[in-house]
Amino acid sequence: MINWMQKHNRYLVWTIWIATIAFIGAGFVGWGDYNIGFKGDKIAKVGEVEIDKYRYQMAYKSLYDAYNQQLQGTLDDKKAKEIGIEKQAFEIVKTQALMLNLAKEYGIKASDDEVAKKLRSIEGFQTAGKFDKKVYDQYLSSQGLKAKIFEDILKDDIIVNKLTTLLKTNSLNAEDKAVAMPLDISDEVSLTILTPNDVKIAIDEEKIKKYWLSNKNKYQNPKKFNVEIVWTATDNIEVTPKEIEDFYKANTNKYSGQNGEKLSIDMIKPFIISEIQKVKGEKIAQRAYIDFKKSKIKSEQTLVIADKDPTVPKELIAELQSAKAGDFIKPKLLGNRYAAIKLISITEPKPMTFEEAKKYITNDYTKQEQLTNLQKLAQEKLKSIDNKTAQNTIQININENKNILTLSNEESLQLLQKLLTSKKERGIIKLSDKVVVYRIISQKISQNGQKDLFLINQSVSQLKNKVLENGLLNALNKQYSTKIYSKGMDLE
Repeated sequence: MINWMQKHNRYLVWTIWIATIAFIGAGFVGWGDYNIGFKGDKIAKVGEVEIDKYRYQMAYKSLYDAYNQQLQGTLDDKKAKEIGIEKQAFEIVKTQALMLNLAKEYGIKASDDEVAKKLRSIEGFQTAGKFDKKVYDQYLSSQGLKAKIFEDILKDDIIVNKLTTLLKTNSLNAEDKAVAMPLDISDEVSLTILTPNDVKIAIDEEKIKKYWLSNKNKYQNPKKFNVEIVWTATDNIEVTPKEIEDFYKANTNKYSGQNGEKLSIDMIKPFIISEIQKVKGEKIAQRAYIDFKKSKIKSEQTLVIADKDPTVPKELIAELQSAKAGDFIKPKLLGNRYAAIKLISITEPKPMTFEEAKKYITNDYTKQEQLTNLQKLAQEKLKSIDNKTAQNTIQININENKNILTLSNEESLQLLQKLLTSKKERGIIKLSDKVVVYRIISQKISQNGQKDLFLINQSVSQLKNKVLENGLLNALNKQYSTKIYSKGMDLE
């Protein structure tokens, strides 16, 4: 889900922005919860529309809460930066600004009466089902917001919703039927699944050496960094009850369960203690780093770090790659300890000897030979495959979501996809370490897919609207230029 959100955040604007208004109405937004600093109220201009910090903070808050829920309340500022929430939030408000430019061009507006109606409908500002101005005023005061700023945001929300409603399109009956037809087709297919166990490979040392001579540059010893380290442990740092309580109060909005519920201090106490220990430990590690650099203290350990070691953070490897012998690297958190590092020397990568690479070479050579022999065997099977000579003959339909014979779920999906897109009556399909020989025996059309026309209609309509949104946003980005005022932030 996280990966999907990162890749498609540009098109989350329609749902995220509406969710943002809901968050505000419920009183859940607190601008002080996030370390977002701006020099002025305006952060950017898109076409003729300026983006203010309030809109950006609203989008950031909504995204932060959405990710935090997916991560079960473990999201912090560092992770938020890694995910790129700042950029994604800006993409949301920028997209809204693009839409507002288009709405302005076509004369789409929102009246004061529409804004008042929208405001009165927000449940967070109601008491016993009716709008309560006192609650509304208290909210504005608590957030340091003026009524005009908030109501301008509501007005823009109404305008964007009007525009998107106008742009929405439904699928045509002919389109629905065209999509439904493949769902009605089922194939009778004869299959033979070949695995590495179906072929025998003789391990010949001379052939392996020959393979190595042709591929020796593939087998390299890793680049190595000889370093000295001063460690600073964090798990033994004392944390007081007051520090725990203060930390929880300052970060309470960041911790929520799978369903968005607020987590109690007792539920996340070990996590809070660990976070405080890391913060306090970093300060101690910085002092140790300075003393280490000034030769006031000696290293505690000498280590060799390989550049492809998966247990070492990529950030540290990157710094070591750009450092030279004698350089010091500021403390990095490794597990629950900070490491202040001095680079002593670098050993460049070099080709492995045959003996060093032998187990890797043997494995690669065996896989290559197995695949070659499997392909040969598959070609033989293909000549005579039918419903008598094949291992199995089965019915295959695009609607089915089950494993095919001995294949895994992933392999079954790959096979189904390749079968349905193949133009050949018979053929060979490679799946990871397996090879499937197939022959389509017959094909028939049922009317089952017609029963799902309502779902198909929804799917086709959604697809059409996504294509429209994509094309529209690409066109608007070309038509309206973007100017960013906040120089210190990485927004694009």
